[in-house]
Amino acid sequence: MTTTRTPGHPDDDPLPGTAPVRDEAPVRDKASVRVRRVVREPFRADTWRRAGYALLAFPAGLVCVPLSLVGAPTGRWQRSLARRLLGLPGNPGPPAPARGLAHALLAAPLNLLVLAVTVYGWSIVAMNLGWPLRAGSDYADAWGGPTFAGAWAFHTLVGAGGFLLLMPWLGRAMAAVQLRLAAALLS
Repeated sequence: MTTTRTPGHPDDDPLPGTAPVRDEAPVRDKASVRVRRVVREPFRADTWRRAGYALLAFPAGLVCVPLSLVGAPTGRWQRSLARRLLGLPGNPGPPAPARGLAHALLAAPLNLLVLAVTVYGWSIVAMNLGWPLRAGSDYADAWGGPTFAGAWAFHTLVGAGGFLLLMPWLGRAMAAVQLRLAAALLS
């Protein structure tokens, strides 16, 4: 698709014997941009940083509870983890010692839920890709059956592909809640 230029543009009057210069930049509609974004999201570094925070936040919080009781700077450690993996804005100065304990205790249920959802969701991708390797995989009664190829294709496309596209967005939503809690308690 070619674009038009405003009158008076230097390229409107080509030199004798030359063709006018036209921009050949493709114009993408919003739907194709959204589709590309959804498809690329599982492979972005931000997605994996959020997944890393989901895996580390609960165990780190559990370790921080007893350490904060003996005076360790657990608030600073938790804020550093949230800053590196979630992009928590930096604050000068360490948080108050009680804030580290408060964050570790108050965020524990949320972090446990996020950990469980993250592990389960991403493991469904792997389980459906390796569907034939699971014990008891009788393809005659499986979704996509009665053929082996049909069952594997269904599990790969719908199960693995669906969760591969869903989990980054679910992780983004859960990380946003974790980030708000960390910002409120560790700033």
